Amino acid sequence: MQRTKQIGNRGEQLARAYLRRQGYAILHSNWTCLDGELDIVARQRGILAFVEVKTRRDASTESALASITPNKRQRLLNAVYRYLHENGIDAEAAWRVDVIAIALEPNGAATIAHVEDAFDW
Repeated sequence: MQRTKQIGNRGEQLARAYLRRQGYAILHSNWTCLDGELDIVARQRGILAFVEVKTRRDASTESALASITPNKRQRLLNAVYRYLHENGIDAEAAWRVDVIAIALEPNGAATIAHVEDAFDW
């Protein structure tokens, strides 16, 4: 279990660095509430992005992207709505849920796939 947590932490660290390079401001990391956790809350050009980070030790990001089940999707949306409510943000504001999938290869290389507005796919 500790190894899995280390992989997840490494993935989130890579995701934050990637988002910063893309011009996002990181507002929160690992924001928790009764409904779950939001890995990263960021803002770019006035849009809030709630970013789910999935990291796998693999050669591709495919299995990480496939791990977003309908139940996980619902838990994420519940956490998003809780975040909006607790922070006094109108649910009609500009926001989306993104997924960043990271494949960590044995040689230390990382492949990052960023799916913006992921719940529309």
